[in-house]
Amino acid sequence: MTILGVSVAANSYGAVVERSLEWAKRRDSRVLVFANVHVVMEAVDSPAYRDNLNRADIVSPDGVPLVWALRLLGRPEASRVYGPDCTTAMLKSAAENGVPVGFYGGSPEVLDALLQFVRRNYPTLQTPFSMSPPFRQLTAEEDDEVVGKIVDSGVRILFVGLGCPKQEKWMIEHRERVPAVMFGVGAAFDFLAGSKKQAPRWMMSCGLEWIFRFATEPRRLARRYLKNNPRFVFLFARQLLTGRGAVPRDPQGGIANRLNLDIPHGGASD
Repeated sequence: MTILGVSVAANSYGAVVERSLEWAKRRDSRVLVFANVHVVMEAVDSPAYRDNLNRADIVSPDGVPLVWALRLLGRPEASRVYGPDCTTAMLKSAAENGVPVGFYGGSPEVLDALLQFVRRNYPTLQTPFSMSPPFRQLTAEEDDEVVGKIVDSGVRILFVGLGCPKQEKWMIEHRERVPAVMFGVGAAFDFLAGSKKQAPRWMMSCGLEWIFRFATEPRRLARRYLKNNPRFVFLFARQLLTGRGAVPRDPQGGIANRLNLDIPHGGASD
């Protein structure tokens, strides 16, 4: 279904993990995005970013408001596919199936703590690649070197934690160059590493996670929430009432989004 021009799949943890594992075993280059209100509003403000999202193979509803939106658009079975939970579900599946994974993003300290978490919880998982890139944009030569290291490592699943909108742009630009299933998981690096706290589950299920995050990082997130949340409500209400807000999909858009991956719920819990 299309939410303010972004095609979001009514899928589940089990569907995403199962399809990603199939792709990884075939050494496919794929892009997976976990979208919340912030991601959708970035797409509203930037047609180029929206086009990037709509070229992804799967855009999952990471935020509860997007789940509500999908249900209002006629997909009552829609459920949340939360990036950090999907990451742990994918790590577990990769360990069980001998699929090597890698990590690209985060600060050196966060990445080190993340790797400790992974090795402690998934001791059999192969992690041949991890890199914390500089905050600045890489030169073409540096980028080629990074791609070479990823390819040489043999990873089949690459978790990308560069933040929105940088990580989505990076994944789309590197599709076909990186022979791996790329997960744009953003804050999952910080949450799993323990450098940031997650909201209580009851707040997540009620769509109140943004209040918790706002309270913990008010200076960084004030503009995002105070600007984007009211606009999302207004624009989506207008879409429901008038049909305005939907835009044509890129003809090369995501395969799994078109299929909607309607497989029964499984994997990690909401």
